[in-house]
Amino acid sequence: MTTRPNDDAVRLPRIDAPTEADKPAPTTFDPPARRVGFALVGLGRLTLDELLPALLRSRHCRLAAVVSGDRDKALKVARQHGLEARSVYDYQNFDRIADDPAVDVVYIVLPNALHEEFTVRAARAGKHVLCEKPMANTAAECSRMIEACERAGRRLMIAYRCHHEPNMLALKRMLRGQRLGALREFVSSNAQAMGDPSHWRMKRSLAGGGPLPDIGIYCINSLRFLTGEEPSEVWGETWSPPDDPRFGEVEASVRFAMRFPSGLRATCHAGYDSHKSQFFRLMGSEGWAELDPAYAYRGVRMRVATVIDGEDVTQVPAVGEDNQFAAEMDHMAECVRSGSRPFASGEEGLQDMRLIEAIYRSANEARWIAVEAPQGTSRSRPPRES
Repeated sequence: MTTRPNDDAVRLPRIDAPTEADKPAPTTFDPPARRVGFALVGLGRLTLDELLPALLRSRHCRLAAVVSGDRDKALKVARQHGLEARSVYDYQNFDRIADDPAVDVVYIVLPNALHEEFTVRAARAGKHVLCEKPMANTAAECSRMIEACERAGRRLMIAYRCHHEPNMLALKRMLRGQRLGALREFVSSNAQAMGDPSHWRMKRSLAGGGPLPDIGIYCINSLRFLTGEEPSEVWGETWSPPDDPRFGEVEASVRFAMRFPSGLRATCHAGYDSHKSQFFRLMGSEGWAELDPAYAYRGVRMRVATVIDGEDVTQVPAVGEDNQFAAEMDHMAECVRSGSRPFASGEEGLQDMRLIEAIYRSANEARWIAVEAPQGTSRSRPPRES
């Protein structure tokens, strides 16, 4: 696909006085025939509750196929979204997707242990890949996923939806303008109470770990995204209550810390055994900013504290809200069309997995672990940064 100018943009005259804030132009949507076709692999809660509705709100994407081990469920979803039965695949006949010209991108929404297999199969089928986070269970698996897509000449993007959240983007612009001064401390927690001991997230072979790779990764990746800096050392400590059937294989909670070459320090927590809590505060020499809740699908709120005219002032910027999943998929579609590299490339997912492995190693060895910044990769400009 190639990028073509959109002649269907609608422009409206301004009706407000010059003293009022200007309103953005109406959103432009591609006609159905020009949209990039997505196949959703896995029809769990995330797909049904978030991704399918997001596709309806996207500008450049359309649903082209669904893949599930439950054919009855898949056929119901297909009927709801206007797909014919031939666009329904299962995990055994998935490779036939190579012959489906309607599918451009395969979006993998499966347990972590299956990410490598289906990324490799999708790349062999000639399809681009958008893969949920964490990228895989190990850094070695991540590397093989990157290699498979490179061999096939296909794009690989990891689904870090927070890169598209308006408050995160506003804070990144604020940091670029050094509004908080020199960054000193980052404190964050991402927790939720898991209940079903049989859920795949509680099985180490499927999940690769507990809350650290599942929700602790938000703390790690968000700080890397916001600052553009890589940690030089990490420390970790895991804990599980005795005799709790939920935590026979994975940790109940993890505390971890990161040190950065600039002097920035991070103290984080991720847990499966406490009430839902999502926040971070980033403190600088001239102010602080926090998101509470942070990392959420919707309802993210920011507060910023600085000194203005000699007075301490705390502000709540009116940033607004957007569908993170729709924006994420639109970014992938734009990369497919233009041949550009996604910001959240496979190398991004690989680096997070290296840090997660180092944190687990620290927990096992009870010491700080030195980590190296990734070499030979350059991250592209964040989507919609300005």
